[in-house]
Amino acid sequence: MKHLALAVGAVLAASTVVSVAAVPAPARAATTPGAVFFGYKGAGVEVVTQQGGLSKLAVGGSSFAGQFAAAPGGGKVAWIDGKGRLHVKSAAGDKVVATNAAYVGPCLTPAWSADGKRIAYVTRGGSDKATVALVGAGGGRPVIAGKTAGVCHLAWSADGRTLAGYAGNTDGVYLLNTVSHVSTRVPGIRLANHVDGLSPNGDRVVVNTIGKNAPGGDGSWPLSYTPSLYDTRTGRKIPIPVRGTLIGARFLTDGTLVVRVKGKSANTWVVLDPDTYKVSQRVGEIPQAKNLGLLSVIG
Repeated sequence: MKHLALAVGAVLAASTVVSVAAVPAPARAATTPGAVFFGYKGAGVEVVTQQGGLSKLAVGGSSFAGQFAAAPGGGKVAWIDGKGRLHVKSAAGDKVVATNAAYVGPCLTPAWSADGKRIAYVTRGGSDKATVALVGAGGGRPVIAGKTAGVCHLAWSADGRTLAGYAGNTDGVYLLNTVSHVSTRVPGIRLANHVDGLSPNGDRVVVNTIGKNAPGGDGSWPLSYTPSLYDTRTGRKIPIPVRGTLIGARFLTDGTLVVRVKGKSANTWVVLDPDTYKVSQRVGEIPQAKNLGLLSVIG
Protein backbone atom coordinates (compact mmCIF):
# COMPACT_ATOMS: atom_id res chain seq x y z
CA MET A 1 0.00 0.00 0.00
CA LYS A 2 1.36 3.39 -0.97
CA HIS A 3 -0.47 5.37 1.68
CA LEU A 4 1.67 7.03 4.27
CA ALA A 5 0.29 6.69 7.79
CA LEU A 6 0.64 10.02 9.54
CA ALA A 7 -0.33 11.34 12.93
CA VAL A 8 -1.42 14.85 13.74
CA GLY A 9 1.75 16.75 14.53
CA ALA A 10 3.65 15.45 11.48
CA VAL A 11 3.38 16.47 7.84
CA LEU A 12 0.11 15.01 6.54
CA ALA A 13 -0.13 13.17 3.24
CA ALA A 14 -3.02 13.95 2.31
CA SER A 15 -10.74 17.42 -13.89
CA THR A 16 -18.13 16.55 -22.34
CA VAL A 17 -21.17 16.46 -22.80
CA VAL A 18 -23.64 15.64 -20.09
CA SER A 19 -26.37 13.05 -20.50
CA VAL A 20 -28.58 11.47 -17.88
CA ALA A 21 -29.80 7.91 -18.24
CA ALA A 22 -33.60 7.43 -18.32
CA VAL A 23 -34.29 11.05 -17.32
CA PRO A 24 -35.54 13.66 -19.82
CA ALA A 25 -33.07 16.50 -20.12
CA PRO A 26 -34.53 19.67 -18.63
CA ALA A 27 -33.89 23.05 -20.20
CA ARG A 28 -30.55 24.65 -19.45
CA ALA A 29 -30.81 27.61 -17.14
CA ALA A 30 -29.89 30.96 -18.68
CA THR A 31 -27.76 32.09 -15.77
CA THR A 32 -25.54 30.46 -13.19
CA PRO A 33 -26.38 30.93 -9.49
CA GLY A 34 -23.64 32.22 -7.24
CA ALA A 35 -20.66 30.12 -6.27
CA VAL A 36 -17.31 30.20 -4.54
CA PHE A 37 -14.25 28.94 -6.44
CA PHE A 38 -10.52 28.86 -5.77
CA GLY A 39 -7.20 28.52 -7.53
CA TYR A 40 -3.62 28.14 -6.38
CA LYS A 41 -1.52 31.22 -6.95
CA GLY A 42 2.15 31.38 -6.00
CA ALA A 43 2.56 30.45 -2.35
CA GLY A 44 -1.11 30.98 -1.60
CA VAL A 45 -4.63 30.62 -2.92
CA GLU A 46 -7.11 33.00 -4.49
CA VAL A 47 -10.76 32.59 -3.54
CA VAL A 48 -13.24 33.88 -6.14
CA THR A 49 -16.83 34.66 -5.18
CA GLN A 50 -19.37 34.84 -8.01
CA GLN A 51 -22.43 36.75 -6.86
CA GLY A 52 -23.57 39.27 -9.43
CA GLY A 53 -19.98 40.06 -10.36
CA LEU A 54 -16.71 38.45 -9.31
CA SER A 55 -14.74 39.35 -6.19
CA LYS A 56 -11.42 37.90 -5.09
CA LEU A 57 -9.57 37.34 -1.83
CA ALA A 58 -6.00 36.05 -1.65
CA VAL A 59 -4.48 34.32 1.37
CA GLY A 60 -1.08 32.75 1.82
CA GLY A 61 2.58 33.54 1.89
CA SER A 62 5.66 32.07 3.51
CA SER A 63 3.85 30.73 6.58
CA PHE A 64 0.94 29.08 4.78
CA ALA A 65 0.38 25.35 4.33
CA GLY A 66 -2.88 25.55 2.39
CA GLN A 67 -5.13 25.30 5.45
CA PHE A 68 -8.07 27.45 4.38
CA ALA A 69 -11.82 27.38 3.81
CA ALA A 70 -14.22 29.91 2.31
CA ALA A 71 -17.44 30.97 3.99
CA PRO A 72 -20.49 29.33 2.35
CA GLY A 73 -21.72 32.60 0.92
CA GLY A 74 -18.26 33.78 -0.05
CA GLY A 75 -16.66 37.05 0.95
CA LYS A 76 -14.68 35.59 3.84
CA VAL A 77 -11.84 33.07 4.10
CA ALA A 78 -10.70 31.25 7.23
CA TRP A 79 -7.02 30.33 7.16
CA ILE A 80 -4.27 29.16 9.49
CA ASP A 81 -0.78 30.64 9.65
CA GLY A 82 2.56 29.13 10.72
CA LYS A 83 2.02 30.13 14.33
CA GLY A 84 -1.24 28.20 14.59
CA ARG A 85 -3.41 31.28 14.46
CA LEU A 86 -6.83 30.97 12.83
CA HIS A 87 -7.66 34.07 10.78
CA VAL A 88 -10.80 35.29 9.07
CA LYS A 89 -10.05 37.49 6.07
CA SER A 90 -12.58 39.67 4.25
CA ALA A 91 -12.48 42.83 2.17
CA ALA A 92 -12.59 44.73 5.46
CA GLY A 93 -9.36 43.18 6.76
CA ASP A 94 -7.85 40.13 8.43
CA LYS A 95 -8.63 39.14 12.03
CA VAL A 96 -7.19 36.40 14.25
CA VAL A 97 -10.11 34.55 15.87
CA ALA A 98 -8.23 31.70 17.60
CA THR A 99 -4.61 30.99 18.52
CA ASN A 100 -4.50 27.22 19.18
CA ALA A 101 -4.97 25.74 15.71
CA ALA A 102 -2.83 22.87 14.42
CA TYR A 103 -0.42 24.03 11.72
CA VAL A 104 0.64 20.78 10.17
CA GLY A 105 -0.24 20.28 6.54
CA PRO A 106 -2.81 21.25 3.91
CA CYS A 107 -5.46 18.69 4.84
CA LEU A 108 -6.14 20.20 8.28
CA THR A 109 -8.54 22.76 6.88
CA PRO A 110 -11.07 24.63 8.98
CA ALA A 111 -14.79 24.29 8.21
CA TRP A 112 -17.56 26.88 8.27
CA SER A 113 -21.04 26.32 9.66
CA ALA A 114 -23.82 26.66 7.09
CA ASP A 115 -24.89 30.02 8.48
CA GLY A 116 -21.33 31.35 8.37
CA LYS A 117 -21.32 32.16 12.08
CA ARG A 118 -18.91 29.52 13.39
CA ILE A 119 -15.70 27.80 12.33
CA ALA A 120 -14.52 24.31 13.26
CA TYR A 121 -10.81 23.60 13.35
CA VAL A 122 -8.31 21.03 14.63
CA THR A 123 -6.33 22.14 17.67
CA ARG A 124 -2.66 21.57 18.47
CA GLY A 125 -1.54 18.26 19.95
CA GLY A 126 -3.08 14.82 19.70
CA SER A 127 -1.89 11.57 18.18
CA ASP A 128 -4.30 8.93 16.87
CA LYS A 129 -7.17 11.33 17.51
CA ALA A 130 -7.18 15.10 17.58
CA THR A 131 -9.41 17.66 19.25
CA VAL A 132 -11.78 19.74 17.15
CA ALA A 133 -12.83 23.14 18.49
CA LEU A 134 -15.54 25.58 17.43
CA VAL A 135 -15.16 29.35 17.49
CA GLY A 136 -17.26 32.28 16.37
CA ALA A 137 -16.39 33.82 13.01
CA GLY A 138 -15.77 37.06 14.82
CA GLY A 139 -13.73 35.47 17.60
CA GLY A 140 -14.57 34.55 21.17
CA ARG A 141 -13.81 31.62 23.42
CA PRO A 142 -13.47 28.31 21.51
CA VAL A 143 -15.55 25.35 22.69
CA ILE A 144 -14.59 21.70 22.26
CA ALA A 145 -16.63 19.61 19.81
CA GLY A 146 -14.79 16.38 20.62
CA LYS A 147 -11.94 14.18 19.45
CA THR A 148 -11.82 12.30 16.15
CA ALA A 149 -9.47 10.45 13.83
CA GLY A 150 -11.22 12.15 10.89
CA VAL A 151 -9.27 15.39 11.00
CA CYS A 152 -8.72 16.05 7.29
CA HIS A 153 -10.91 18.36 5.19
CA LEU A 154 -13.64 18.77 7.74
CA ALA A 155 -17.18 19.18 6.38
CA TRP A 156 -20.07 20.43 8.52
CA SER A 157 -23.72 19.41 8.14
CA ALA A 158 -26.25 22.23 7.74
CA ASP A 159 -28.01 21.31 11.00
CA GLY A 160 -24.74 21.89 12.85
CA ARG A 161 -24.72 18.48 14.55
CA THR A 162 -22.15 16.57 12.50
CA LEU A 163 -18.61 17.08 11.29
CA ALA A 164 -16.97 14.67 8.86
CA GLY A 165 -13.34 14.23 7.89
CA TYR A 166 -10.98 11.58 6.60
CA ALA A 167 -8.10 10.13 8.57
CA GLY A 168 -4.63 11.57 7.93
CA ASN A 169 -3.43 8.18 6.72
CA THR A 170 -6.48 7.99 4.34
CA ASP A 171 -7.81 5.00 6.33
CA GLY A 172 -11.51 5.82 6.47
CA VAL A 173 -13.96 8.66 7.06
CA TYR A 174 -15.23 9.60 10.51
CA LEU A 175 -18.20 11.52 11.86
CA LEU A 176 -18.02 13.69 14.96
CA ASN A 177 -21.29 14.48 16.75
CA THR A 178 -20.96 18.04 18.04
CA VAL A 179 -23.67 17.44 20.66
CA SER A 180 -22.63 14.08 22.15
CA HIS A 181 -18.94 14.66 21.24
CA VAL A 182 -18.75 11.03 20.02
CA SER A 183 -16.77 10.09 16.92
CA THR A 184 -17.67 7.07 14.77
CA ARG A 185 -16.26 5.60 11.59
CA VAL A 186 -18.47 5.61 8.49
CA PRO A 187 -18.99 2.01 7.36
CA GLY A 188 -18.34 1.07 3.75
CA ILE A 189 -15.58 3.59 3.06
CA ARG A 190 -12.23 1.90 3.31
CA LEU A 191 -9.85 4.50 1.90
CA ALA A 192 -10.48 8.15 1.05
CA ASN A 193 -8.40 11.27 0.60
CA HIS A 194 -11.06 13.97 0.43
CA VAL A 195 -14.37 14.80 2.09
CA ASP A 196 -16.32 17.45 0.21
CA GLY A 197 -19.66 17.71 1.95
CA LEU A 198 -22.39 16.35 4.18
CA SER A 199 -26.16 16.28 3.70
CA PRO A 200 -28.08 18.62 6.04
CA ASN A 201 -28.55 15.96 8.75
CA GLY A 202 -25.27 14.17 8.15
CA ASP A 203 -26.78 10.96 6.75
CA ARG A 204 -24.92 11.19 3.42
CA VAL A 205 -21.38 12.20 2.61
CA VAL A 206 -19.54 13.11 -0.59
CA VAL A 207 -15.99 11.75 -0.71
CA ASN A 208 -13.16 10.86 -3.03
CA THR A 209 -12.41 7.18 -2.48
CA ILE A 210 -9.12 5.62 -3.56
CA GLY A 211 -7.77 2.14 -4.14
CA LYS A 212 -5.29 0.44 -1.87
CA ASN A 213 -2.38 1.05 -4.24
CA ALA A 214 -3.26 4.62 -5.15
CA PRO A 215 -1.17 7.50 -3.83
CA GLY A 216 -2.82 9.29 -0.94
CA GLY A 217 -1.78 12.74 -2.11
CA ASP A 218 -0.62 15.67 -0.02
CA GLY A 219 -4.04 16.61 1.34
CA SER A 220 -4.41 19.88 -0.57
CA TRP A 221 -7.85 21.02 -1.70
CA PRO A 222 -8.32 19.28 -5.07
CA LEU A 223 -9.27 21.40 -8.06
CA SER A 224 -11.27 18.38 -9.22
CA TYR A 225 -11.97 14.83 -8.04
CA THR A 226 -14.33 11.93 -8.77
CA PRO A 227 -17.18 12.18 -6.24
CA SER A 228 -18.73 9.18 -4.52
CA LEU A 229 -21.85 9.36 -2.36
CA TYR A 230 -22.34 7.16 0.71
CA ASP A 231 -25.02 6.59 3.32
CA THR A 232 -23.18 7.31 6.56
CA ARG A 233 -25.43 4.97 8.59
CA THR A 234 -25.30 1.83 6.43
CA GLY A 235 -22.17 2.40 4.35
CA ARG A 236 -24.14 1.86 1.14
CA LYS A 237 -22.71 3.56 -1.92
CA ILE A 238 -25.47 5.59 -3.58
CA PRO A 239 -25.32 5.84 -7.38
CA ILE A 240 -24.98 9.32 -8.84
CA PRO A 241 -27.22 9.23 -11.96
CA VAL A 242 -25.10 11.55 -14.06
CA ARG A 243 -22.93 10.69 -17.03
CA GLY A 244 -19.83 12.43 -18.23
CA THR A 245 -16.61 13.18 -16.39
CA LEU A 246 -17.65 14.05 -12.85
CA ILE A 247 -15.25 16.47 -11.19
CA GLY A 248 -17.01 17.27 -7.92
CA ALA A 249 -20.28 17.44 -6.01
CA ARG A 250 -21.71 19.80 -3.41
CA PHE A 251 -24.72 19.70 -1.09
CA LEU A 252 -26.96 22.72 -0.67
CA THR A 253 -28.48 23.39 2.73
CA ASP A 254 -31.80 21.80 1.70
CA GLY A 255 -30.14 18.54 0.68
CA THR A 256 -30.01 19.26 -3.05
CA LEU A 257 -26.88 17.72 -4.57
CA VAL A 258 -25.10 19.69 -7.28
CA VAL A 259 -22.84 17.49 -9.41
CA ARG A 260 -20.07 19.19 -11.37
CA VAL A 261 -19.36 17.78 -14.85
CA LYS A 262 -16.35 18.60 -16.98
CA GLY A 263 -16.98 20.50 -20.22
CA LYS A 264 -14.89 21.67 -23.14
CA SER A 265 -15.27 25.41 -22.77
CA ALA A 266 -17.20 25.49 -19.48
CA ASN A 267 -18.26 22.98 -16.88
CA THR A 268 -21.89 22.07 -16.11
CA TRP A 269 -23.79 21.60 -12.87
CA VAL A 270 -26.35 18.80 -12.81
CA VAL A 271 -28.81 19.41 -9.98
CA LEU A 272 -30.31 16.37 -8.22
CA ASP A 273 -33.57 16.48 -6.28
CA PRO A 274 -32.89 15.93 -2.55
CA ASP A 275 -35.69 13.34 -2.18
CA THR A 276 -35.47 11.30 -5.40
CA TYR A 277 -31.92 12.03 -6.57
CA LYS A 278 -33.34 12.51 -10.05
CA VAL A 279 -32.09 15.32 -12.24
CA SER A 280 -34.09 18.50 -11.80
CA GLN A 281 -31.94 20.97 -13.70
CA ARG A 282 -28.73 21.58 -15.60
CA VAL A 283 -26.85 24.82 -15.14
CA GLY A 284 -23.91 26.10 -17.16
CA GLU A 285 -21.00 27.16 -14.99
CA ILE A 286 -19.27 30.41 -15.83
CA PRO A 287 -16.37 29.86 -18.28
CA GLN A 288 -13.96 31.73 -16.00
CA ALA A 289 -14.24 28.90 -13.46
CA LYS A 290 -13.38 26.03 -15.81
CA ASN A 291 -9.97 25.38 -14.27
CA LEU A 292 -10.81 26.47 -10.73
CA GLY A 293 -11.88 24.33 -7.82
CA LEU A 294 -15.49 24.61 -6.58
CA LEU A 295 -15.85 25.32 -2.86
CA SER A 296 -19.56 26.03 -2.57
CA VAL A 297 -22.71 26.82 -4.50
CA ILE A 298 -24.69 29.81 -3.29
CA GLY A 299 -28.30 28.63 -3.50
